[in-house]
Amino acid sequence: MSIAVFPGSFDPLTNGHLDIIKRASGIFEKVIVGVGNNTSKAALLTPQEKMTLISTVVKDLPNVEVAIMKGLTVQFMNEVGAKYIVRGLRNGKDFEYERDIAGMNSALADVETVLLLAKPENQNISSSMVKEIGSMGADNMVKFVPKAIVEALKERLNAQKK
Repeated sequence: MSIAVFPGSFDPLTNGHLDIIKRASGIFEKVIVGVGNNTSKAALLTPQEKMTLISTVVKDLPNVEVAIMKGLTVQFMNEVGAKYIVRGLRNGKDFEYERDIAGMNSALADVETVLLLAKPENQNISSSMVKEIGSMGADNMVKFVPKAIVEALKERLNAQKK
């Protein structure tokens, strides 16, 4: 069985992430969205909140699962029997970063990285930008994140303002 892991901090999951998940689910027999922790960023949502929200968004994709990752991606992949890492590329900067990470992962374990190009409408979306515009009160967030996540994001951002 071809199992792929799509790792990320998903804080929050964007429409770009969702597009990569949908496309990967058509390529691999099983896709596991691995919710990790980016230690260089302050998280808005807890790993459990992210897992619950993402699970809601991907519920119609029968070969997609969501799990919380601890430790290195390659360690998690070994635990779940995955041989492929899926990553999305928005631009050249993403390519350089992902190339370096793919080399490191390959040196650590027998894994293959598959890079999917972002669709033009998703090339400028990042979780950091979504949080920024959300904190400024943007009301058309559904252009950037799935509807189920818009509500949770607004609640969390409003709670932070208080």
